[in-house]
Amino acid sequence: MLRYVTSASALTLTLTLAGAAWAHDDLTHFRVFVGDHTAGQITAFDLDHPENRWTFATTGQVKLFPVANGAVVAAVQSDADTVQFLSSGIELHAHGDHADIKVSDPAALDTVLTGPRPFHLVDHDGKVVINYDRGGYAEVLDSAQLAKGQIAPVRFPQARAHHGFVAPLGTSWLSTVASDAPVEGNAAPPRLGLQAFNADGTPAGDLATCTAIHGEAFSGVYLAAGCREGVLAVTAGASGPDYRMLPYPADLPEGVTTGTLLGSTAMQVFLGNHGADGLVVVDPVDEPHFRRIALPFRRVDFVLDPAKPAQGYVLTEDGTLHRVDLLAAELSASASVTAAYSMDGHWNDPRPRLAMAGDELIVTDPAAGLLRRISTADLSEIGTIAVEGIPYNVTVVGGSGVDH
Repeated sequence: MLRYVTSASALTLTLTLAGAAWAHDDLTHFRVFVGDHTAGQITAFDLDHPENRWTFATTGQVKLFPVANGAVVAAVQSDADTVQFLSSGIELHAHGDHADIKVSDPAALDTVLTGPRPFHLVDHDGKVVINYDRGGYAEVLDSAQLAKGQIAPVRFPQARAHHGFVAPLGTSWLSTVASDAPVEGNAAPPRLGLQAFNADGTPAGDLATCTAIHGEAFSGVYLAAGCREGVLAVTAGASGPDYRMLPYPADLPEGVTTGTLLGSTAMQVFLGNHGADGLVVVDPVDEPHFRRIALPFRRVDFVLDPAKPAQGYVLTEDGTLHRVDLLAAELSASASVTAAYSMDGHWNDPRPRLAMAGDELIVTDPAAGLLRRISTADLSEIGTIAVEGIPYNVTVVGGSGVDH
């Protein structure tokens, strides 16, 4: 049985105002940030007034992450060994019975982080952690300081450089661990599992096996990560992390694994990939732990709906957008929204990416040079926004609140 939970991270997109006395001051505002596939730039604009537009130069292609409750957008540039930060210009502050919202222009923050191949970014429990895959370390930022434009990274050392992640959980720091066996050339060392550490990088627990670990996400009290053996579910115990391996059941396709997970902010459930043409709903508590959803074509991108936690959306390579019913573990609606984008070729070829904006889904359409606004009610297109260049990775910040 899926469990509903509350989470402060849901504020990023879905803060709503309670109290009719404030109705005349209600404001809903979403701001879109889109990175170009080829040019080093980010275009930002207000969703309802896209003529309000800003452009920011970057060192290279970006993966965009809203952090610090949406006050900041992190632009991770793996191939350029750089992480830049933008003040989103959207501030949301919860006050119990309502939320305040403050809107200003976005701006680039002066401090830029550099290091060998930054990749996975984890935003959890007041910390933002960036893993440097070729550096053998991660950098930890304080979310509250980051929201104020203060960037003072603290280094978390790892025993060996690898494609992994570091995440806070309770009083522990969890880090992926790689094999110390020699590798040939530039090959990445195999990942063995997850282990608890102190803040200085000294071990604080035994290694939990999770071969080829990848795809961390939080939901409720759980951290989950994909493994060759199944999905590793972790909670904070009284004496350190409690690990539980959820093995893939025999009725799932043999040899197919999960490597990307999304965690719901209001239900204790995860949605993950499962092979090129499948999704899997993962319940870390109750059986069945895995319910697979077969897709008619290969998957391009997928997201969860923070405003409607029992729903997600997946775009398949034929250009069809599907609504995902997490409770029933099935596709509940479908509509064609773009031309076909084949998944053959390089993983980083320009293909659509998805982001949520309240009751809209934002879909980048790189070949058309557009962002498409899709209604979550019936998956119909309600508008398009032209963006110069090749719009690719995208994120949205904002929500609803009282404008004082």
